[in-house]
Amino acid sequence: MQHQPPIQRRQSTRIYVGNVPIGDGAPIAVQSMTNTRTTDVAATVAQIQAIQRAGADLVRVSVPTMDAAEAFKLIKEQVDIPLVADIHFDYRIALKVAEYGADCLRINPGNIGKEERIRAVVDAARDRNIPIRIGVNGGSLEKDLQEKYGEPTPAALVESAMRHVDILDRLDFQNFKVSVKASDVFLAVDAYRLLAKQIVQPLHLGITEAGGARSGAVKSAIGLGMLLSEGIGDTLRVSLAADPVEEVKVGFDILKSLRIRSRGINFIACPSCSRQEFDVIGTVNALENRLEDITTPLDVSVIGCVVNGPGEALVSDMGIAGATRKSGYYVDGERQKERLDNDNLVDELEARIRAKVAMISQRIPVKNGE
Repeated sequence: MQHQPPIQRRQSTRIYVGNVPIGDGAPIAVQSMTNTRTTDVAATVAQIQAIQRAGADLVRVSVPTMDAAEAFKLIKEQVDIPLVADIHFDYRIALKVAEYGADCLRINPGNIGKEERIRAVVDAARDRNIPIRIGVNGGSLEKDLQEKYGEPTPAALVESAMRHVDILDRLDFQNFKVSVKASDVFLAVDAYRLLAKQIVQPLHLGITEAGGARSGAVKSAIGLGMLLSEGIGDTLRVSLAADPVEEVKVGFDILKSLRIRSRGINFIACPSCSRQEFDVIGTVNALENRLEDITTPLDVSVIGCVVNGPGEALVSDMGIAGATRKSGYYVDGERQKERLDNDNLVDELEARIRAKVAMISQRIPVKNGE
């Protein structure tokens, strides 16, 4: 049930990272980044697979050395999700990972030296149809821009980005996306707003170095939510000092809350109060843990009393409204004759949710949680 017109997405060109479309109205892609040592191939592959299971569309891998580039080759052979190779300064690493099948190069052209080196990387990307991500960060602005502006500002971030864009324009390479990340929410948001008016390429969103699992999720939700609600953004990463899998979960939660993209179960749950007739918090936590494997979009309301329970259940795919000993049970907005025993709610709801998902999956093919 929508209570507002659909968000009007910013018009952009489209690129492909592997088989994942980015921009021009394509679903907003969610990505994360490995934090294992890339040279530890087994650990990195395991983490990529965990990130993929969480629903990520893309995974970024840091490639700081030639040894890491050789490891990247082995990693690429063992995974089937598109990989973005993160490279700084050394153009030879970019050439090597392009040869080894990188699906995207995260590299700032202006940071890799002489013109012939930049051209070599761009030519390698062009020959293999590999897009480039220009990634500007408020914490690593060029020295002259730091001196010009005195501190990171939206204009400084955008000027840095446009320097790199101009290089690619000069080399007639348009297969790129851009990010202008900062750890300050307003700095990042204003920079993206400025940049969105200056280029037509896709934008990769992020509040960089956002913080720990809780504070970083809040900052990311506010910053990315502001931009996404304005139609700005084609792919995103939530940067947390936490397990990368949590980044993916928060990313999808942000998109889900804005009704941009749904994956898995959207639980509508009350914070609980003295009116609750069962343990709402424990029930919801248990269901979230048990049903993490579900990718089919589904709205499930879990409300502990009859004050708000029926109303929420009426607009949910499935819902319960707490009552003494047995709670009211709703499916597709209709109250069912049966009532569910409060002492066995988790088991009962899990079974019914899985049955409904199976029914939906048989009726409508579901791909990538769309």
